[in-house]
Amino acid sequence: MGKAKAKAKQVKGKLKESAGSATGDKRMEAEGRAEKLTGKIQESAEKARKNLSGGR
Repeated sequence: MGKAKAKAKQVKGKLKESAGSATGDKRMEAEGRAEKLTGKIQESAEKARKNLSGGR
């Protein structure tokens, strides 16, 4: 997964979290937090992979 896709997942998660918070939907809010965290982890993995391959 590329860095752009990981960022998109973070944004989608943030929007879902905000919508859940605004509507009082705790499940949607939790799903959004989880999706945002998944995106951050994927972005970190992409950075680590890039560093290990010498920046290619």
